[in-house]
Amino acid sequence: MIVILGATGTIGNTLVRRLSALGLPTRALSREPDKLRARLSDLDMTNIEIRTADAYDSESMLRALQGAEQLFLALSNCPDQVALETSIIQIAVQAGIKHIFKISSPIYDPRSPVTVASWHGEIELVLAESGLTYTILRPYAFMQNLLRLTPTISTQDTFFGCIGDAPCNFVDSRDIADVAAAALTDPEVAGRIYTLTGARTFTYPEIAEHLSSLLQRPIQFIHLPPEILRSDLIEHGHMPSWLADHVVEIQTMSAVINEQPTDTVERILGREPRRLEAFLQEHIGYFQPRL
Repeated sequence: MIVILGATGTIGNTLVRRLSALGLPTRALSREPDKLRARLSDLDMTNIEIRTADAYDSESMLRALQGAEQLFLALSNCPDQVALETSIIQIAVQAGIKHIFKISSPIYDPRSPVTVASWHGEIELVLAESGLTYTILRPYAFMQNLLRLTPTISTQDTFFGCIGDAPCNFVDSRDIADVAAAALTDPEVAGRIYTLTGARTFTYPEIAEHLSSLLQRPIQFIHLPPEILRSDLIEHGHMPSWLADHVVEIQTMSAVINEQPTDTVERILGREPRRLEAFLQEHIGYFQPRL
């Protein structure tokens, strides 16, 4: 039995679908199981079990993990990350889980520190000391996160950042789910640490050029000082301060540390990663003007 913690998330929901197609016994966890059932209503649920569980409720987590052997751990980033995931790892040991597959972040670099990356680093240490077998996936920026730029692109033909013209790694969350499915089902893939990217890097000005071509109207990227971007994300993007800090930190990191793509997705899946150009084409409707 494979347990998916984070089954409503970008990666977790896709992974449930992959495991359903493979016919593998899967237990998908959610605080709102009815909503999860609705999202999965198009699936054959023969091998999918939905359970109520809350990462903040240790008793519900213990019940949800009992009888399973593998746990896919993909919580959304939050200020309680270290405490939550540490607790879940301890509960997994108690419940008899043998192998944890964790979604982490690119490795922490003191030259340009990213707070969320330091949280995941702490959790990785806890996992390494747990006695469990573990597999860690360290994806770079999700292509899906580019959809957060749609409000200003659709209304102002503009998007903002503090990354300048630095190259940035992007990876489609569906590729992350495909790698996770491979790791969960192939012992030759499991038990390692993988850094996941797309096939090449992109700058924000290049993304503006691609969008301009697809939308047949000029789209502009505007570089802002980090403190101005942070204020804008909080005031106009309605982000909590910790998340605005995170966005600024990862963009600053990309500007300071030269990012290079890996061939991990292709090596594991035997195909090229999904391309950012294709992702933008697939989701072009999100960037159209609002009527």
